Amino acid sequence: MANPAQTSTQSRSQRFRDATEAVVGCSDCGTAQVIRDPVRGEVICTNCGLVLDSHMVDHGPEWRAFTSEERDRRARTGGPIDFTRHDKGLSTTIDWRDRDASGRKLAPGLRAQIYRLRKWQIRTRVHSSIDRNLARAMSELDRITSQLSVPRPVKEASAILYRRTVERHLIRGRSIEAMIAACVYAGCRLRQGPRTLDEIAHHSRINRKELGRCYRLLLRKLDMRVPIAQPADFVPRFAQALELSSRSQRRAIDILDKAKAKGITAGKDPTGLAAATLYIASIQEGERRTQREIANIARVTEVTVRNRYKEMVRVLNLQVEI
Repeated sequence: MANPAQTSTQSRSQRFRDATEAVVGCSDCGTAQVIRDPVRGEVICTNCGLVLDSHMVDHGPEWRAFTSEERDRRARTGGPIDFTRHDKGLSTTIDWRDRDASGRKLAPGLRAQIYRLRKWQIRTRVHSSIDRNLARAMSELDRITSQLSVPRPVKEASAILYRRTVERHLIRGRSIEAMIAACVYAGCRLRQGPRTLDEIAHHSRINRKELGRCYRLLLRKLDMRVPIAQPADFVPRFAQALELSSRSQRRAIDILDKAKAKGITAGKDPTGLAAATLYIASIQEGERRTQREIANIARVTEVTVRNRYKEMVRVLNLQVEI
């Protein structure tokens, strides 16, 4: 005679397999294109309209909210993991307002106790050398990324890279500021929003040579595959700084595509190419900018802009009225 517990376990497993098969494919037409309707609790085939399952389990909260503010107020969970904070945002904090959960002020005796708890809680948040290192590095990361105005994904990628360097013990004997700046440079390259070494070095406390050394160390030790910076990646940022219209940006990118097809962009500095194409596009669109203005924004010399400009005009047969 079969054990009732074993029979119950087998029946649950059979129901799970049946539900999985129903979700994976349609039993009528055999297609795997199904959609889930969380409002009705149904799984529906998009091909024939057959309802495959009508008793879906709602894994959401037991309460309802009709606005984002109400949803945030009712939520009982914390925020997602944040790699840009040294503790990933998982630690707790004791508020300084000296009020309880109901909003009432604390008694004097309890207030002194909470003060001591708050002091030790702050001390225990950073108790190891790694935590102190990450706390200092994430503070420097906030400063550099805010000055460079890089987007949030770039900041998170830089923080993850720095955590990998800490795990590999690459920080030992090296400057935290230099390594975090190298991680920011690598993060910008990985997220297709490159910044030049000169820009990173200008906003950090290290020189360009030390920054390049730390960046090469990251590439070698972490076995990274960083994409090559393309001139078109610099065009929107330079054009915004020069207050050029979208037409000029589009024309500059078209010129870069033609130059790449002709093979004249290989082995040349992408910032110089972007600056030269913006100079040409600004003239053709009637938004003329001087070579000095563009060179200052791109952090290249006027000679570089002039040489790249002359080469493109000659090879591509561009009509530019000086």
